[in-house]
Amino acid sequence: MALAFDKPLAATLAAPALLLGVLLVQWLPVLPPRWLSMLTMLPVITAFWRWPRWRLPLCCCAGALWAMVWGAGAMDARLPRDLEGRDFVVTGRVVELPLLREDATRFVLYVDSATLDGKAAFLRGRVTVSWYNDAPPIAPCERWRLQLRLRRPRSLLGPGAPDGERMALQRRLVATGYVREDAANGRLGRAAWCVDGVREAVARGIAARVDDPHDAALLQAFSVGDTRGLDQDDWEVARANGIPHLISISGFHVGVVAMIGAWLPGALYLLWPGLALRLPRVQMQAASALLMAAMYSTLAGLGLPTVRTLLMIAVVALARCSRRGGSGAHSLALAMIAILAFDPLAVLAAGFWLSFTGVALLMLCLQSRERGLRAFLRELTAGQLLMTVSLLPLTLWFFGEASLVGALSNLVAVPFVSFVVVPCALLGTVLLGLCPSWATPVLWLAAKLAHAQWWLLEHMATWPGAHWYLPEVQPWALLLATLGALWLFLPRGMPLRALGLLLFLPLLWPPLPQPAAGAFEAWVLDVGQGLSVLLRTRHHALLYDTGARYPSGYDLGEAAVLPAIRALGIARLDMLMVSHADNDHAGGADGVVAAFPQALRYAGEPGRMSVPMQACMAGQAWTWDGVRFRVLHPAANVGDRDNDRSCVLLVEGAGGALLLTGDISSKAEPAVADALGESPSPVLLVPHHGSKASSGADFIDAVAPPLAVVSAGWRNRFGHPKPEVLARYAAAGVPVLNTADGGTIALDFPADGPTRVMAQWRLRAPRYWRERP
Repeated sequence: MALAFDKPLAATLAAPALLLGVLLVQWLPVLPPRWLSMLTMLPVITAFWRWPRWRLPLCCCAGALWAMVWGAGAMDARLPRDLEGRDFVVTGRVVELPLLREDATRFVLYVDSATLDGKAAFLRGRVTVSWYNDAPPIAPCERWRLQLRLRRPRSLLGPGAPDGERMALQRRLVATGYVREDAANGRLGRAAWCVDGVREAVARGIAARVDDPHDAALLQAFSVGDTRGLDQDDWEVARANGIPHLISISGFHVGVVAMIGAWLPGALYLLWPGLALRLPRVQMQAASALLMAAMYSTLAGLGLPTVRTLLMIAVVALARCSRRGGSGAHSLALAMIAILAFDPLAVLAAGFWLSFTGVALLMLCLQSRERGLRAFLRELTAGQLLMTVSLLPLTLWFFGEASLVGALSNLVAVPFVSFVVVPCALLGTVLLGLCPSWATPVLWLAAKLAHAQWWLLEHMATWPGAHWYLPEVQPWALLLATLGALWLFLPRGMPLRALGLLLFLPLLWPPLPQPAAGAFEAWVLDVGQGLSVLLRTRHHALLYDTGARYPSGYDLGEAAVLPAIRALGIARLDMLMVSHADNDHAGGADGVVAAFPQALRYAGEPGRMSVPMQACMAGQAWTWDGVRFRVLHPAANVGDRDNDRSCVLLVEGAGGALLLTGDISSKAEPAVADALGESPSPVLLVPHHGSKASSGADFIDAVAPPLAVVSAGWRNRFGHPKPEVLARYAAAGVPVLNTADGGTIALDFPADGPTRVMAQWRLRAPRYWRERP
């Protein structure tokens, strides 16, 4: 069949073919050079026009080549690897909205020029910047000259953790860094006007007129997509109710604004019917709807859900203005083609899949021709049920959790926020520019409405099932569950629709292989410059250390440790052992304790912990499922506050052992070696991240580990593990793995075989956007 994109069926078929090509590229570990992909595009384009019957597969090829061009270009724009850790002098413009926190001011700087050691350096693009130590006020649209220490975007990798490197590619980040002290750092000026400056001014205007800071933060989010005023607890409430899409501006909000834009000219024609003789009403309403949607989307920062809806509105509006009809599927297909042509890397964002899948299923499964209030309410209820069930697989795939109360929460929140709160907030926003004194009562009313809605959502967030976690979703289970949702909600008359529920079973009850009796598994989690080790026997689980919590509020216990526990299918934590109270080991303990309050708790320095804990002491021992646990250190006579108070835990299975050492120094190592006795040589967690004050040669010889594992941050400021320490292990013939290089390291200690490395997360599923070890 020959394809022409102005024909509805052709465009509807071309869009998934183009998407398939783009999607296949995202599984590649490396990309060909950009010039090669661009060169290959020429014969594909020629064949597309010359052989119409082959246009569908050629669309797939074109999508793949186009994605390669964009992906290779984005990766080539990143800071060269050999220049990481160097100080650059850059000039650039502040884009997006700066985020002020206790520890630092964070912002995105679009760098347009850079120098290194006084020579011009090729560095252009978006850089995320942190400014510590009394940063000056920073506003959007300003130009700055700064000295920055830069590195390539790199994230923590582990089970359940979000892929920050994928998100960095989708956002086109070329580097991350922080401001270095330099007398020449300074503001160069400010653009007279920019969209982000308008967003900042609107946010300030709302804050000045709404007394309650939280109500003001909600209105800022609804009006201009500014979520800086919302904290982690707010996002927890949103996730518990399945409404994060409502907090930041969603595509549905854009649709409501477009509807208002169509109503306004309609009201004008009612007042002045003769206007229709000069300007056709349908075309005027279409143009007004598109203009209003475009203005609102721009003010919201042009996020993917808003762009997707804007493109769909543009397709419909242009069809109306040109007096052409078009189905919903045709409009959705054209919107997808436009997004993939404009930015094929949009497929890396969860919003792309949730948006298009949700709209496509609504179009396919809700095809009622009834009109009136009763039909509207029926479709609204059915639509929320459909969205909750059908998007459950994708939600679990991207976020690792879902909300069982989300259908009811959305049923209440979506119409109220979209048709009441948002229009009221937008009216107040418009009045801020036209008549500020009139804006105050309107914003006051919007704040009260938002406050009432949030009060209800906070209560619903405490209901059972508000947070529903499942083990890490496998691709085949995702596909089956999505097909099951489609089958389940097909129009009436389709036979055996209820059988669609069976296709959800691999998603809801996935196979979870458990260690045999006498065996155990361990995951040295990637928590940066810190430590957290998760251990699992057949029926028990233990967590050793929890990673850090930073002044910014970023808590690795909640961001990395808990997602790993849930992704691995561990429903119960039996024991939490914190080696000692330093932040990089104990900072995340509060979050873990809140999630698993029933777990037994031990610590090397219980007096310094923020939650009650018992002291771990040498001689404590227990057995779980044929696996023996022994505390080797500290003894009763060790000082009260010291790294050498670290709990040292030996885990012995039938086929192998693991020695967890915390931050002990070479002073405590002889006592640990003596306590180890005649035990089989264990895999060794390198003491104190590989500092020069630990891992003495005698200790390494006494333990004689078959493998050593370091938990350290990439390019950390301490230089851990120290080269001289690595040299000691190399001299003893001990291989060393580092979480900084491999991400989370999974170890298997079977009962009937040797210890093996199950996976290193950075090497487990290589992708072209992933930084190399």
